[in-house]
Amino acid sequence: MFIVLVPCMFAGGLVTQAQSPSSDVFAKLREEMVRDRIESAGVKNPSVLRAMRETPRHEFVPQSLRDNAYFDMALPIGDSQTISSPFIVAWMTEVIDPQPTDKVLEIGTGSGYQAAVLSPLVQDVYTIEIVRPLGEQATAVLKDLDYKNVHVRVGDGFLGWPEEAPFDKIIVTCSPESIPQPLVDQLCEGGSMIIPVGERYQQTLYLLTKTNGALERTALQPTLFVPMTGQAEATRKLKPDAANPTVVNGDFESVPVAESGKPQPLALDTVIGWYYGRQVSARRGEAFKGTGFVRFENKTPDLSSHLLQGFPVDGREVTSIRLSGAVRTNDVKIGDQSDSLPAMAISLYDEQRRDVGVFVVGPFRGTRDWKMQSRLIRIPLQAREAIVRIGLFGATGIADFDAITIEKVQ
Repeated sequence: MFIVLVPCMFAGGLVTQAQSPSSDVFAKLREEMVRDRIESAGVKNPSVLRAMRETPRHEFVPQSLRDNAYFDMALPIGDSQTISSPFIVAWMTEVIDPQPTDKVLEIGTGSGYQAAVLSPLVQDVYTIEIVRPLGEQATAVLKDLDYKNVHVRVGDGFLGWPEEAPFDKIIVTCSPESIPQPLVDQLCEGGSMIIPVGERYQQTLYLLTKTNGALERTALQPTLFVPMTGQAEATRKLKPDAANPTVVNGDFESVPVAESGKPQPLALDTVIGWYYGRQVSARRGEAFKGTGFVRFENKTPDLSSHLLQGFPVDGREVTSIRLSGAVRTNDVKIGDQSDSLPAMAISLYDEQRRDVGVFVVGPFRGTRDWKMQSRLIRIPLQAREAIVRIGLFGATGIADFDAITIEKVQ
């Protein structure tokens, strides 16, 4: 029986709750986190890896969630906000190439963790936490941990921190629909900003470099962050439709398009509409339907191999949904954990982003041709959003997925 108690990705699979570790064990868990979840996923900067090993993430999460602090997952911290996953914090930090003389502005959601990671790498960190109770709590934690070069204020991240501008680097860890002009104005010439931009559940991380007063934009990867507060969020043109949940590019037919307007090859680990890909590639050929599908390949037991996509679903308007998808496997074997097998899963969250249910289709093993799978899922009244996950989840072998759909059932 495939039982999931905590909806997260750790050593590749959907895992159960950890036991409460002692302070000595936290250091060991940080070392394992960096080795297995961050360095192995491509972060190489020695200074960034050292900061991730030394920053006590468990101090920045609620006491009740400290057992999960070193899983590679976002965690709810209250007031509808989350702390970013360790990998995305490390990766975004590496992308801006922090220097000892840098003055960095960080727009956070309230935990203070990203600012703490930046602290030993740069001269000064100015962090704006967008929710007052969380900002006050982050201020106290950063002070208790003696991060002297981290300066905190609570306010609208859209406005930035004009009296301390300009900044050499800006990291934004909450998502506006478009790039806020005040942040552009506060970025110094030659400086860089990393920011998630886009629709509420369809965002792209961009690296922006200011050259001759203009921004040069580079798309990095699909992603999902909590929304920015204030004007940037209030003026969104496209609002989520939580009464009609759906999957974007579930048939995997969409391909990236270059500025010339011509299709370009799909990059490894990048799939339109999906994010946080690990050991996955978009393929063309013998699909279940059409020509596109995604393939997960893994040779190391319990190493991550998955794709995720978020979507809105309001339990007050949706009573049930049907999750469906086609799966094909080749020599799939279970990992070291009992639940490290290919599957489709949906995790449901309430308005505070607390877990209110995990539902799994699968698991699948061995070698089998394409077969359609589905499951009817009852939506709890308190559900407001969800994440659909597909992949090997720590198993070894090859698993192909296609025709992933979510159908509202009345």
